[in-house]
Amino acid sequence: MDKFRMIFQFFQSNQESFMNGICGIMALASTQMYSAFDFNCPCLPHYNMAYGLGILLVPPFILFLLGFVLNNNISMLAEEWRRPHGQRGKDPAVLRYMFCSMAQRAMIAPAVWVSVTLLDGKCITCAFCTSVPVETLGNASHPLLSQEEIQRVLARIPCKEIYNGQEVIANEVAVRYLRCISQALGWCFVLLMTTLAFLVRSLRPCFSQAAFLKSRYWSHYIDIERKLFDETCAEHAKSFAKVCIQQFFEGMSTDLVAARCHLPQKASADTGEASKKLLGITDQGTMNMVLKSWHRCKPPLHLHPSALPSRNGWAGEGQSPVHPSAAQRETAAYYSLV
Repeated sequence: MDKFRMIFQFFQSNQESFMNGICGIMALASTQMYSAFDFNCPCLPHYNMAYGLGILLVPPFILFLLGFVLNNNISMLAEEWRRPHGQRGKDPAVLRYMFCSMAQRAMIAPAVWVSVTLLDGKCITCAFCTSVPVETLGNASHPLLSQEEIQRVLARIPCKEIYNGQEVIANEVAVRYLRCISQALGWCFVLLMTTLAFLVRSLRPCFSQAAFLKSRYWSHYIDIERKLFDETCAEHAKSFAKVCIQQFFEGMSTDLVAARCHLPQKASADTGEASKKLLGITDQGTMNMVLKSWHRCKPPLHLHPSALPSRNGWAGEGQSPVHPSAAQRETAAYYSLV
């Protein structure tokens, strides 16, 4: 249990580790889905290829989209891409890094599905059973069968229980031939994916390490900033609700006194503490304006120790920030009597 707890804590350490864990779970789920999937080839000349290639390509596409859906950064990427410039510009390098990072993680489960499917060989056997070279592996000059009938017989190769073309080509020979080709394609696909991952991991620091670090840093910053903003809004909503409910009960004080009920003494202290957390935002219209201003003109990424909230552009988009250097200078004159 301690090992599972450590693994779970590692997945929760940051957003990237969490998404790596989600993608790993999806990769394992894809293998379990394929093992539990009941593969039934239609064994018809015009449907085998559509069914086999559909099982090979459609589930990976669904898993790819599911990887984007389960990634929490997709909404953050869309919000950052669509928001106005405001007081903070948008860096295309950060947006590209976020999209590439999500795409790489979303490709893990589809790659596992394609690899397992090719190594198993059922899809390729079903899709290309009519393309078996009968001239090489069987008897193409069978006197009792036409070309269309041979194609119909070959389409039944994946269905061993209804296959009746042993005189044309042995079922075991055709299945072994197609499965060897499928496994060769599967291992080539695994080698290709491994080589691409190795090249991306090893060659990227040699060319653009500084740009990669900057993009990664600001991507993490956007994620952390969004979480802190959500936590701040949740805390403000809690304080707002607390003060609103307390004022409601205080408005009912006349009826409570008439009923000989006394208000607790601690209520005013709790209300005062909650009111301090509201930071002057005490009505719905002001809060809506703050939320719209945060979306339209986020504060620039340049910290000033003496800066006020209005100087970050929250009060309006057209205001220019006032720097401490623009303050008025004071002069002192000294007079002496001789």
